[in-house]
Amino acid sequence: MLTAIAWRNLWRNKLRSTVIFTSIAVGIIGAVVSDGFMSGMTDQRVNSAIANEVSDIQVHNPSFLLNGEIQYQIPHAGHTMRKIESIPQVKGVSLRMRIQAMAASANAGAGITLYGVNPAAERKVSDLYKHIIQGKYLSSKDKIPAILGQKLAHKLNLDLGDKLIVTVTDSTGTITSGAFQITGIYKTANDRFDEANVFVRKKDLSALIGYPVKSGDEIAIRLKANRQTPVVMKKLQHIFQKEINSKQIVIQSWDQIQPLLKSMIAMMNYFSYIFLVIILAALAFAIINTMLMAVMERTREIGMLMALGMNKRKIFSLIMLETIFLSVVGAVLGLIISIFIINHYATYGFELSSVARGLNYIGYSSRIFFRVNTNFYITSIILVVVVAVMSSISPALKALKLQPATAIRDIQ
Repeated sequence: MLTAIAWRNLWRNKLRSTVIFTSIAVGIIGAVVSDGFMSGMTDQRVNSAIANEVSDIQVHNPSFLLNGEIQYQIPHAGHTMRKIESIPQVKGVSLRMRIQAMAASANAGAGITLYGVNPAAERKVSDLYKHIIQGKYLSSKDKIPAILGQKLAHKLNLDLGDKLIVTVTDSTGTITSGAFQITGIYKTANDRFDEANVFVRKKDLSALIGYPVKSGDEIAIRLKANRQTPVVMKKLQHIFQKEINSKQIVIQSWDQIQPLLKSMIAMMNYFSYIFLVIILAALAFAIINTMLMAVMERTREIGMLMALGMNKRKIFSLIMLETIFLSVVGAVLGLIISIFIINHYATYGFELSSVARGLNYIGYSSRIFFRVNTNFYITSIILVVVVAVMSSISPALKALKLQPATAIRDIQ
């Protein structure tokens, strides 16, 4: 009976209830959409970093990570790769040579990271070939080909067919130079990556610096699904336990290679919930005010109910139920609308082309695909109920202070 009375009381003042419903719904929509936007930005940055920059997992010689010198090769790299390829979750494995170099043209110079890769193997690990905007990806048919980022091409004033001169240190410690022909220019969502990385064939780089073509200082591993990273890491640590203990190799996941990305994910999640709590806290004052007004308007009614025998517990429960209904109806309305908005932008993306240059500079795409975890929806409902219960305490206590005698005098 109390439930029916509480629900009916909500609609005694339709305008006031509608205003509160709308306020709660708008607050929930704002919190959910902001979470979807921030999660989408985080996903885009992480996925882009994995697909184009670091892959899911990398293997190095520990000394290479400390010194960055190419002489610290991965021992028995071919045997190591075959073991990794046998893991079912692995999509592709690529053995690379990574070396710091100086790139130069007739007009300018720049420090770069020069990658020597096997084009066929690299296609399974990196999506860089999908970002070629001019020319083509590395091919076995071309002579000493190289691909570089659009940002670096502009900086050095180079175009397709031009020669890129790189200066490196070879296996004997001698500074040597070589020329590569630009066959492709790529553009990713990260301008800083595009400005600093050049890719050539591994056999061409090996010939230039005097290292065996089968050697390498980095093994990049791409998985069929990023969520499988912790499982595969455990398998790799078990398979190569002896090599890890003897410090021949070190295995790192993408979040260990770029810990800032992991911190960013945690920070985005943290701020999403903080934003939700702030919105609900602000709405709590509006709910308290509305219910206090409702109690004051029904002084005689509540007093008569108490005079007729309704105990204080039921009066308290009645006010609490009204407050919970008021909050939950607004929250459900807001969540339903939010789901439609999130699904739309998850499918078509949210375009930020007007600020694309600024976003690309810090590694973000101008198109954001929203995503909201189911946990956030559940947490939103739980927090709304908690806020509703807390907001109902003050109006309910106000109602309990009424005396039946007061209602009788008001009627007379």
